[in-house]
Amino acid sequence: MGRVSLPNGCSGLLECARRDGILAPLMAHCMNTSDIDSQQTSDVVSRAHRPRGRLAAADAGMGRTEQLLWWTVLVAVAVVGRLWQPAWNVTPMAGVALAAGALFPQRWMSASVPLAALLISNSVLPGYGSWAMAGVVFAASIWPIVLGGMVRRGGVFTVIGGALASSLVFYLSTNLAHWGLTADYPHSLEGLVACYVAALPFYRWMPVGDLLWSVGLCSLATGMAGAMANVGARAAAE
Repeated sequence: MGRVSLPNGCSGLLECARRDGILAPLMAHCMNTSDIDSQQTSDVVSRAHRPRGRLAAADAGMGRTEQLLWWTVLVAVAVVGRLWQPAWNVTPMAGVALAAGALFPQRWMSASVPLAALLISNSVLPGYGSWAMAGVVFAASIWPIVLGGMVRRGGVFTVIGGALASSLVFYLSTNLAHWGLTADYPHSLEGLVACYVAALPFYRWMPVGDLLWSVGLCSLATGMAGAMANVGARAAAE
């Protein structure tokens, strides 16, 4: 077989490859390599942007109907639970707020759950005595939604921590407001301490209720959200 003289430049290399019958396999190999690299890059980007946790997966695939259903269920649970035994303070308000913050991607929708529950149940329960006190109670009941992100990414210990923090913030903020807005206690350090001590019997069962309701509701939401995510994944695969 004689020597083949290669012309100068890239066009000469292509001409040589074409003449020797190796251009087509070479191009096919390059195309296959490019497809594999593109697929690997796509998989890496997909994993990087994949929502973490079952609740986050549900956020990514939850439609309007599912969101409305969850919203209605959480509001109904909060209203019934709050009217059931308000004297003991064993209510699902903190658990509902945590679950709403974890389930709904929009912060306003999460906040509307405890807000609607308070407005509905307050039509039956006694008033707060002042708009300022009502504002403190509403804020203390709604703020746990900001912990929804941690509940979404974490496990049961995150839910427990969120529930205990919710009840403690409610106890501290509402009794501080009662001390400051009423004349029931002297506006002094001794009066503030007396106010908190007098509220301890009402606070005694509140962490227990918040803990039980939060773990139960978030566990239910996690299980249902995981099932919805699996159904969505199977539908997308088909």
